[in-house]
Amino acid sequence: MTHDPALEAHEGAEHAEHAAHERDPFISRVSITVAVLAVMAATVGSLETIEAGGAITASSEAVLSQDKATDLWNEYQADSLKKHLYGLFADAGGPKAVKYGDTAKEQVGKQAEIKDKALEDEKERDKLLSESRAHEHRHHWLTAGATLLEIGIAICTVAIITRRKTFWLGSLALGVVGLALSVLAYLA
Repeated sequence: MTHDPALEAHEGAEHAEHAAHERDPFISRVSITVAVLAVMAATVGSLETIEAGGAITASSEAVLSQDKATDLWNEYQADSLKKHLYGLFADAGGPKAVKYGDTAKEQVGKQAEIKDKALEDEKERDKLLSESRAHEHRHHWLTAGATLLEIGIAICTVAIITRRKTFWLGSLALGVVGLALSVLAYLA
């Protein structure tokens, strides 16, 4: 069974419309409750999808930042080897000793730049991982909220069939808790 908040909202509205034709005030109230819960479930479901996408995107970008940092650290290590080799050639003397010494010194400056860039990429990675965790945290709360709202819609249907007020009140309670969890997603 696929999870489509828009389809569920439409089905909930259809149930409400059919029930409203009976002209019973209780059924009308429950039907309105179904419609309201369906809209809230669709909204929370959409927010849930947005947060899941945000978590995936931030996580993917963090991987890219880590890859860039890894490439830079590899370059740093290669330049370190070059620096040591040029230093050895300079220490060995010969006609190019001065040139080798200068090249070894250039490698030191180049390494500092590479190190700074690698550290920046690692900071970006950490920021993106934190962002991904925040999106994932909100996604979990929104999933719980949407589930409770959808269960509330189902219980409203039971209230319509049985004409029992306790089921309707239960669905209202589930709706309130579902909405509260959805709000907590952005406050917690």
